[in-house]
Amino acid sequence: MKSFFKSFFASLLALFIFFGLLFLIFFGIAGSMLSDKVITLEKNAVLVIDLSNEFKERKMEDPFAELSGKENTPTLATAIKLIDKAKADSMIKGIYLVAKDNPNGFATSQELINALQSFKASKKFVIAYGDYISQKAYAVAQVSDKIYCNPKGIFQWQGFSAEYVFFKSLIDKLEIKPQIFYAGKFKSATEPFRATEMSAPNKEQTSVWLNDIYGEMISQVSKSRKIDKDTLRSLANRYAIDIPESAVKAGLIDGVKYDDEVKDEIKKRLGISKSDKIGFISLAKYKDAVSLSGAFSKDKIALVVAEGEIVYGKGSPSQIGSEEYLALLRKLRYDKSVKAIVLRVNSPGGSSLASEIIWRELEMIKKQGIPIVVSMGDVAASGGYYIAANSNKIFVQPNTITGSIGVFSIIPDFSSFMKNKLGVTFDRVKTSEFADAPSVTRPLSEREQQIVQHEIDRIYLDFKTRVADGRKKSLNYIDSIAQGRVWTGSRAIQIGLADAIGGQDQAIAEAAKLAGLKEYKVRTYPEEKTLIEYILQQVPDELSSSSIEKEIGKDEYMIFKRIKALKEESGQAKSRLPFDFIIR
Repeated sequence: MKSFFKSFFASLLALFIFFGLLFLIFFGIAGSMLSDKVITLEKNAVLVIDLSNEFKERKMEDPFAELSGKENTPTLATAIKLIDKAKADSMIKGIYLVAKDNPNGFATSQELINALQSFKASKKFVIAYGDYISQKAYAVAQVSDKIYCNPKGIFQWQGFSAEYVFFKSLIDKLEIKPQIFYAGKFKSATEPFRATEMSAPNKEQTSVWLNDIYGEMISQVSKSRKIDKDTLRSLANRYAIDIPESAVKAGLIDGVKYDDEVKDEIKKRLGISKSDKIGFISLAKYKDAVSLSGAFSKDKIALVVAEGEIVYGKGSPSQIGSEEYLALLRKLRYDKSVKAIVLRVNSPGGSSLASEIIWRELEMIKKQGIPIVVSMGDVAASGGYYIAANSNKIFVQPNTITGSIGVFSIIPDFSSFMKNKLGVTFDRVKTSEFADAPSVTRPLSEREQQIVQHEIDRIYLDFKTRVADGRKKSLNYIDSIAQGRVWTGSRAIQIGLADAIGGQDQAIAEAAKLAGLKEYKVRTYPEEKTLIEYILQQVPDELSSSSIEKEIGKDEYMIFKRIKALKEESGQAKSRLPFDFIIR
């Protein structure tokens, strides 16, 4: 009887899950059908770009967004194409930038800046407005013809700071011993668990790259607003911009206006009366209204987007799983129509083994005569650089974060925590000395520590060798610029870790040149998931992740992910960016 009820309730649960999925699929299809309605541009259309949207590299559209009244933000590549399309579209008269906040990285922002500058060449207007304007939003908005802020709002101009989080005091209180191993004096990814503040080498490298990024913004604002660089730095150092009116006097913005006043100015530019409606259209809606399909060709360039942490195995949609990318790259290697590959890297790195697996398949592609060009996004560091090292050419933005050529591993010892805090102890019987090594329920012996450190040193040597071979430099030279040090894109070019300043479009053009292609089509991989795949794979993960992030905040969620990763990846060698830093 007991087994009967067990089987009955299991079957009942399966039915509930089945019909629940059917319910989701039905509404997803219904939402898709509703969103297929034809969108037409109005006569005096103005493209709206909200800088508070996050322009990701991979396309992960939510099929249920329409039902909740939200819009799917296009990928960065699509957004750039849409801005370029609007440039030649006679129906689009200008761009309205909503410039409140900007969660995007600095390289992503640079791609948007370049696209907006190109758009302005068409003599169409670009107007930016925000009730408040953050520094990162202003970094993009400065390219506009006119910039306005709410009279009672906030305009931020105070310089950048990078903040790191340290856990040593916490784990000391919990009596958890991290047992840390690393190679490279700048490889500071382990510092949060072994120190309470930044080391001198880490403070040095952070100061350099942060000032590089700040200097790049100062240079661009100086050029666009015609303000001396020293003046701009002085305004920040003195905290001279305390209210929007101060920003007007300093020449950083053009005026203080309310929303209705800005809209009236746009109407005046369009040549319509104040009572008329502006034909605002968002990027998402514009994407549905126009066609972005390229020229037909049997030859194609595969744009492989590698975004997120590099992990061993399948990985999630927001990660670079070695299993998924190995299968994808191998498929492209055997595809006769693929004449070149552009690898778009936006990753802080991750598993050393996973990086090596992906590197190997890229090396096989290159040996087959298929050129590989890398386009680095906001971050392409550690494992992210590992997979880029053997390409034919590497493009970066001036403010791309790259390098960090180093390795580390953390094996936590929970024995004191378990015994003194939870009252749990462990004992064991072994057939040989190292049978249970490495263990998190006892401290490592001196010999075991030597073994782990030897493995870290070996992986570090492999990493440097991959870079030396790929960049055609001596091992000694690579060692001198490696050591886990982080570099900006501009400095990476100077020291030979990258080749040229440029974005994704420049990388594609270079790939076509190397492959000798005059006509080609670009296909993006990994390909977009079907509705059912989205429901079965992505919805549960995305719902749980977004719920936690919404509840505890974006910065705190970043910390939560790092602690979770430490727990899951204990003992694995990592080639990862030194920190999840927060720039304010």
